[in-house]
Amino acid sequence: MNKSIIVHDLGLVEYDNALDYQLNLFNEIIHSKLNNRRNNTNLITKNHFVFVEHPNVYTLGKSGEMKNLLLNKEELENKGIKFYNTNRGGDITCHGPGQIVCYPIIDLDNFFTDIHKYLRFLEEVVILTLSEFGIKGERSSDETGVWIDPNTFQARKICAMGVKASRWVTMHGFALNVNNDLSFFENIIPCGIINKSVTSISNELKKEIDIDLVKKKIINNFLIIFSAKLINRIN
Repeated sequence: MNKSIIVHDLGLVEYDNALDYQLNLFNEIIHSKLNNRRNNTNLITKNHFVFVEHPNVYTLGKSGEMKNLLLNKEELENKGIKFYNTNRGGDITCHGPGQIVCYPIIDLDNFFTDIHKYLRFLEEVVILTLSEFGIKGERSSDETGVWIDPNTFQARKICAMGVKASRWVTMHGFALNVNNDLSFFENIIPCGIINKSVTSISNELKKEIDIDLVKKKIINNFLIIFSAKLINRIN
């Protein structure tokens, strides 16, 4: 099993361009697996971890509802915000500059074939990362992602999560709020969850955060949780 990770840091990229980038990596792994099966070979499959920031955009997952977008098409255009239906799980979320979006595109056959476990591992990566900034991130019962003070009237989400998997190959991932403008969440019902707010690392600590430092901690914790190793970094 190949547990080596190739890290890609795309910087600020439009959502649709980043989706195409994901799909190319995703389809390459799928193609390798199909070739192995067809030719009765056991060639290694690659694993990728993509960092990206997006210009302000709303995305709606397969299980989402349009009613959770509180703006019409004209209002979106006036605000200069794009909207996409996408093929990940989950409901609606917001991406913007200052938010770290992480797309692990990995072959779970190299690790374990359990989507529930995969999601819990991703949450643990974020929880460990937040702890290094003195923030207690936690899981919320029946709700995917990472929260601050879950199950209280002060519950606020700091990391949204939504994935897609086919033939045990993953794409999409999680979005950790770091320095992003949280006012853009006011135009949606985030993740379709009513009466709960969102927050960010900078909002919790009341100061601007070094994005590159957060990325470094995320990938280090990912390598620990997934018992993986870094073999290459592509910027």
